Amino acid sequence: MTSLALALTIVTLALAGAMAGFFYAYSMSVMWALDAVDPKAAIAAMQSINIVVRNAIFFPAFFGTPVVALVAAGLWWKQGAGQVALLLALAAIVYLVGTFLVTIVANVPMNEALAIATIPADPEQARTLWQDYSRPWTLWNHVRTIASFASLLLVGWALYAAGQA
Repeated sequence: MTSLALALTIVTLALAGAMAGFFYAYSMSVMWALDAVDPKAAIAAMQSINIVVRNAIFFPAFFGTPVVALVAAGLWWKQGAGQVALLLALAAIVYLVGTFLVTIVANVPMNEALAIATIPADPEQARTLWQDYSRPWTLWNHVRTIASFASLLLVGWALYAAGQA
């Protein structure tokens, strides 16, 4: 069972790393790039991004990270590796609250509102629509980025602790 627990912990590390990198890329480049272009183009691009992000590559990492972390935590717990289990459970909780919940409560509703918005013909109305979306969306994405990296670090710490046990 140790090899399964270890394998699942490594998978958790990869999934958490993928999600941390995904949110980091938005916070440090994608949103900056969209903010720098014509607001009409930014709105259209983000509407498209929000459609294509729902795919078979994104979903396993987004939904699987806390699940795999909790399964691994349970296996480590059964083996008496309480510290490893606790770190993995904490990684899952941080991810669930700071990444998953923030996505569901903050970013997704903003995405859904933008999805049904008609791109204004007037440049100033388009700029206002984009800024009213981009600023809070990016702020909440920063929260997801920090939470994802915190989760990743906790999983890394769990792996270290597993090596010490």
